[in-house]
Order: sequence, then structure tokens, then C-alpha cells
Amino acid sequence: MERIAIISDIHGNKTALETVLEDIKKREIKRIFCLGDIVIKGPNPDITVDLIREKCDVVLKGNCDESVSTERALEKKFWTRMKIGEERAKYLENLPVSYDFYLSGRLVRLFHSSPFGLDFICNPAFSNVNNRYADMEIHDPLKMFENTEFVGKTEQDKIPDIVGYGHIHTPNLFRYGNKILFNTGSVGSANEMLNNGEEDDLTNKFSTLASYTILEGEYGSTELGSISITNVRIPYDTEKEIAMLENSDMPGKEKIIFSLKTASTNYR
Repeated sequence: MERIAIISDIHGNKTALETVLEDIKKREIKRIFCLGDIVIKGPNPDITVDLIREKCDVVLKGNCDESVSTERALEKKFWTRMKIGEERAKYLENLPVSYDFYLSGRLVRLFHSSPFGLDFICNPAFSNVNNRYADMEIHDPLKMFENTEFVGKTEQDKIPDIVGYGHIHTPNLFRYGNKILFNTGSVGSANEMLNNGEEDDLTNKFSTLASYTILEGEYGSTELGSISITNVRIPYDTEKEIAMLENSDMPGKEKIIFSLKTASTNYR
């Protein structure tokens, strides 16, 4: 049996990423897959890109990775683009968008947000019908298992049994018929949908944690066997990360600091 760590949505948070990587090391997990959004929001996107390149066996592209690697980001001298430099931007631009593999007889497919693009929202526990993401919401979770041109698949290809994704920053695990859909949550930018934005230490200490997923099974095996999916939540030194933000010249850092303290996007 092999364990695979699935991480996502680091968002330039060096402190959280280092804490997660140390936890993975302590568990003696040798294989790490990253589902994207390595950059934007945090003060150290250059370091997080370098760590991901060094530590991960598979790295996929997220919507933030795509946006920071565009010509427009360069022309506008976007802060993160200037921070990471052109070699790292080219690396992000050329990342793949999906990865398939067998685990104990199940076909597993990983991507950042959906098989249709990098910006779609699928959160079976919460609706986005009344917010700015409404037009990008996937209402039927079974659509997450579709073979599409975006992930390089056709109707002749096998439909995955398990799909893992990031993007929504909220870990979950759902079963639909014989299929499993899981979300890793976020390493560096936790989001608790029910948090109202109050700086309540009693509540927030349970929701501002870093998050990742561990898959356990026979990697590469098409023979049906034992499998498990585990979500891991880890406290990290948020005050250290906030101090780095405060000492940086990153625009809009107040909103990011608020999110790190509250796990909420309800910034006012």
C-alpha cells in the first residue's frame, strides 16, 4: 500500500506550505501531487513555486497560475508576476491541467477545479447561486466525472471512478453511486463557508488550518483492492505569515490578512 499526499491552493503562503510538507515528511509519504494555485495572495510566491517544483511528483495548473503567467500580467507589472520572474512564469504557463492514474483498481482523475476549465465552482454542500460565481457553478456533481476536450479525453475514454480537485478551499468528500468526489481544501488560504468574518479566536482556530488529502492504495494497480481517502488539517503559524504580509509591499494585503485570521471571504 502506498500513500499519496494531494495538496492544492498554496497561494504564496510559505509558512503553511512548509508546515504541510513537514507533516507529509513525518508521515513518510514519498509521493506528492499538487492541484495548482501555487501563487497569488501570499507574499512569497517565488519560494512556493520553487518548493512545489522541488517536492512534487505531479503539478497541475490552477486559475491563479494561469492568470499570473499571461502577457497581460507582465504588461501590467502585476506584483506576483514581478516577484516570481519570467522563468517561473513560463513554468506555470506550461503546467498540465489534469492527471489520471489507477489506485487499487479505481481510475482517479485530478484537476484544479473542473473538467471544463480552471474557474468553475463545484461545492455540493454550498450554493453560489446568489454571488459573483453563479455563472460558473456546476450544479450536478456527476458532471465532474465527464470526459471533455479540456482534460484531453473523448467519449471513448474510461470515465473516472474518483475525482479530486481544489479551487474552492473547502475540504469535502462525497459519494455518488459508485463514484467518489473529494476536495483537498487549501494549504495556504482556508475558507469556511459559514464563517461570518468575525475575528473569533475560539471559532477560527478550527477553521484557519492548512488542509490536504491523503490517498492510500496500490498506486498504478488496475486490480480492485483496499483504498482510503483522508483529510488532514494542520495548524500553522498564521501570525508569522501575517507578519511577512505586513512587511511586504504587496497591494491588497489587508484583505489577505483578514482571510488568514477568519477563514472567511466576507471582507468589508
